[in-house]
Amino acid sequence: MTDKPTVSVLGTGIMGAAMARNLCRAGFAVRVWNRTREKAEPLADDGAQVAGTPAEAVEGADVVLTMLHDGNTVLDVMREAAPGLRPGAVWAQCTTAGIDLAADLAAFAAGRGLVLYDAPVLGTRQPAEAGQLTVLAAGPEEGREKVTPVFDAVGAKTLWTGDDPGAGSASRLKLVANSWVLAATAATGEVLALAKALGVDPHTFFDLIEGGPLDMGYLRAKAALVLDGKLSPASFAVATAEKDARLIVEAGEGNGVRLDVAAATAERFARAAAQGHADEDMAAAYFASFDEKPRG
Repeated sequence: MTDKPTVSVLGTGIMGAAMARNLCRAGFAVRVWNRTREKAEPLADDGAQVAGTPAEAVEGADVVLTMLHDGNTVLDVMREAAPGLRPGAVWAQCTTAGIDLAADLAAFAAGRGLVLYDAPVLGTRQPAEAGQLTVLAAGPEEGREKVTPVFDAVGAKTLWTGDDPGAGSASRLKLVANSWVLAATAATGEVLALAKALGVDPHTFFDLIEGGPLDMGYLRAKAALVLDGKLSPASFAVATAEKDARLIVEAGEGNGVRLDVAAATAERFARAAAQGHADEDMAAAYFASFDEKPRG
């Protein structure tokens, strides 16, 4: 690899766009592609080359980074990219894809001579834009020197979980972490909804728990988005949160664990999306407590 290897970013939504910008700032030669080209085009101002197809984006690339909606989308896009993939290239698979497709992703990589790293990231819009994500990574020790600079450009730290990307150890940890994040998000919405229904000023509740073991910055941050009506632009969208919640439920079911809270959380996100909040911040799950969006 050269001093400034070429990195192809497939998927330029909330997270992918921020990661691409940070890669440009770090001096990488960056190519980007998105199914909706308009979402990728602003990255040209940051120095990225906007490609028209996945195959064009990955042509000769040293590192391919995927940040797409789900695992099936990743496989579809990588199949489209196949004509341009270079054997020996590193594939940093950063999409939250769950664990059921881990073997399929590894098989695709092996079939095309790619060095796969299972590398989901922990964080939302703000840490992504600041290059402060946490990268959860699994992949062969030999060759990590090629992908580590990429992880360093998009994240504040990298937590290695194993050397076999097909085992999905990084993705497993991501699901565990997200189960807590999504449960806390749903609980935040419900406490605000109950306070509204009972005529309780939510700030009285915040004063009640202030400084104690039940207080948490995440609760206050997500509650503020609802109370201040600042649900757009999303840090993490309702539709994506629903997808992740269902991955968590499926992972539990596949391993003999019933996850009632995760299942209920997935349904709350689905109701909020059906009410028109799919692209808003996942804190908008608050509205799932009401038949219609409340006023005031």
